[in-house]
Amino acid sequence: IPFLGAVHLFDWDEINFAESAREMIVSGNYSRVQIDFQPFWEKPPLFFWLQALSMHVFGINEFAARFPNAITGIITLLTLYFIGKKLHDEKFGFIWSLSYLGSFLPHLYFKSGIIDPLFNYFIFLTVYFVAKSCSETNKSKSTLLFFYGGITIGLATLTKGPVGFLIVAITSVIFWMSCGFSKITTLKNILIYLFTFVIVSSLWFGLELTKNGPQFISEFFKYQLALLLTPVASHGEPFYYHFVVVFLGCFPISILALPALANRREMILNDSLNFKRWMFILFWVVMILFSLVKTKIVHYSSLSYYPLSFLAAVLLYKLLNATVELKKYLKVLLIIVGILFSILLIAAPLIAEHKELIIPFIKDKFAVACLSTKVQWNGWEFLIGFLYLIAMLWSIKLLGSKKIMKGIVLLFYSTAFCMFFYLKAVVPKIEAYSQAPAINFYKSIAGKNVYVSTVGFKSYAHLYYFQKMPDKNLQTSNDDWLINGTIDKPSYLVAKINTRDFFEHHPDCKLIKQEGGFLFYERLPAIAPAK
Repeated sequence: IPFLGAVHLFDWDEINFAESAREMIVSGNYSRVQIDFQPFWEKPPLFFWLQALSMHVFGINEFAARFPNAITGIITLLTLYFIGKKLHDEKFGFIWSLSYLGSFLPHLYFKSGIIDPLFNYFIFLTVYFVAKSCSETNKSKSTLLFFYGGITIGLATLTKGPVGFLIVAITSVIFWMSCGFSKITTLKNILIYLFTFVIVSSLWFGLELTKNGPQFISEFFKYQLALLLTPVASHGEPFYYHFVVVFLGCFPISILALPALANRREMILNDSLNFKRWMFILFWVVMILFSLVKTKIVHYSSLSYYPLSFLAAVLLYKLLNATVELKKYLKVLLIIVGILFSILLIAAPLIAEHKELIIPFIKDKFAVACLSTKVQWNGWEFLIGFLYLIAMLWSIKLLGSKKIMKGIVLLFYSTAFCMFFYLKAVVPKIEAYSQAPAINFYKSIAGKNVYVSTVGFKSYAHLYYFQKMPDKNLQTSNDDWLINGTIDKPSYLVAKINTRDFFEHHPDCKLIKQEGGFLFYERLPAIAPAK
């Protein structure tokens, strides 16, 4: 929770979602998701409701936008602990929870304002309930667990849509196939699961359909199909994109889970749920499914963090009980990737502080101009990465010298604390080079009776930080109205420096300042001639 509001929200997703929540509060319309006070077809409303509730309590700010995910993070760690305790014992639950807390991307996402942490939590709970039900001998308990699963997958659908239902369905079918198509549950349980799912998801989808007709559902599925078949918003990455992201971004659990991922039968932890098999299948379903999808964004594969952390915890637990040894190739990979991460953490503030050394090698005008922004560095920020390097290498030494628990605690807590302090001391300064000049400008004119928009690039920052209100006079259907139309009040236009030539053809747009990589123009309404 500390320092959640230490840095501005990041374009696009963080600001996009926070803006939808803000517009719910401003418009009083909590039944339909909006952006720029127009219907937003991409997401259902559950996460935005939580953000709006948080904003009612803490105000419309960065802390409030990220607070729901911080709470989700706390609940997630407790959930992993208690499930791990049920699967085996308290020690395993602690290791599993700690491994999630102390890995880079899983930790980072709980300090963000994006939808996926909550969405993934509901999907994971559903898989757990289904897995537990399929191993339960008591019929009434088995049915109750499928009922719980229907509730959580319904909540996942209200958070981001039916893709969660698809993931659970594929995972369950593959698990059934791996059991030789033998009976794992009853038709009654499946029907109860489906019925509960429909009822919960209809709490909003059904009301939306009844109140506003099928437009949202139609547009929503069109957008999901576009994500599947085409690289939306220039996110057309290669097939292996998510494998690289997860391997590097989920250090150290991505390396510790390798033995289990390479061989399903290796490192099996005996439990009555066959949970190791469920997690193995879930990981590969997520990775392959989102590698096939044409639009590839970092957080699409974030559900894989759950099975990845579990599989890493299995290895660490067996190391702790001396039933296996840490293989040499795992030590080498931990050292190599750990050193690589440490170098990046050390280099980022040093390069930013001595930017004149790299500017001659940068060809992009916008990037060079961004680096010209004046940012005050203290000179010690690189020590966070340096201390992490020492702690990481020391922890690997402890793991190799049979001091397993000390190694586990040092490895994961050092990563968690590294992220905690880095997000406070370094990230706000890095953000000052990228988007802060534009955001500070929007904040400076917030509440004024003016128009503001961007030219040449897509952004949601001007909506949120300008605190835009509904305006009947603004012709939102005409993209160039603020530049060429007959406006009734001052118009402020923000562009990147590499689009300066565009304004040479619009002499009535006056450049008022340049800051970093951004140009800020003002266009005044024409003065009517005196009668």
